[in-house]
Amino acid sequence: MDPIQAVLLLAAGVVTGAFNAVAGGGSLIAFSALIGAGLPPLTAKLTSTVAVFPGNVASVAGGYRDLPARGDIKRILPAAVLGGVVGSVLLLLTPSRVFDVIVPFLVLSASAVLGLQSRLNEMVGRSGLRHRRGHPAALHAFVAFGGVYGGYIGAGFGIVLVASLALLQHGPLTRTIALKNLLSAVISFTAVVLYVIFGFVNWAGVAIMVPATVVGGYAGARLLRRLPGGLLRAVIVVFGTVFGLVLLWRNVL
Repeated sequence: MDPIQAVLLLAAGVVTGAFNAVAGGGSLIAFSALIGAGLPPLTAKLTSTVAVFPGNVASVAGGYRDLPARGDIKRILPAAVLGGVVGSVLLLLTPSRVFDVIVPFLVLSASAVLGLQSRLNEMVGRSGLRHRRGHPAALHAFVAFGGVYGGYIGAGFGIVLVASLALLQHGPLTRTIALKNLLSAVISFTAVVLYVIFGFVNWAGVAIMVPATVVGGYAGARLLRRLPGGLLRAVIVVFGTVFGLVLLWRNVL
């Protein structure tokens, strides 16, 4: 890995950590940067998950004051762990060629979800669903689905979690984001354990990106919510769409 690629991975790590702490979707940047550094898509997916995990933990530390009561957290953690395990096992059992074909559609889908996030939040607010508590079974099902999505796809799964939690739980958005960060860290941890034991991780990429994701994750949880995020979101959506189309042309067409 040459110096230019290392600098790009550092920058991608900071952006990834900061954006994941606020809205989710930053993992798309880490994944794309690792592919740009020459890693195969499946290796890039496993490596980005391991590299981003410390940043997820840092974002939890940065926003711990906004977390809900421990009892509420304990009730939904098993669903997050189960979903993360199922998604990670599915990924490890998927032939790399299948993942190469699927990944362009996953990147494009994650970019689309990220681009529609603000509109989804507006729809939730107008419908009044945020002010009703969903049935516990529905909450567990959505969290488990987010875990499967995170273990298998990764990019954009924070968006899936925050949208689900906003729909099904009563409370301010800051608490929803803090809970999303905690669940993301738990799901990522289950995936990291399985990837390290059974998968192939590029440890040079991990070593470069981990410090950057930690700095970005902590700073993002503490500061970035005070800054306008529309431009950053637009840049990532455009980048992800272009990148997904390039992968589609290279891997599928």
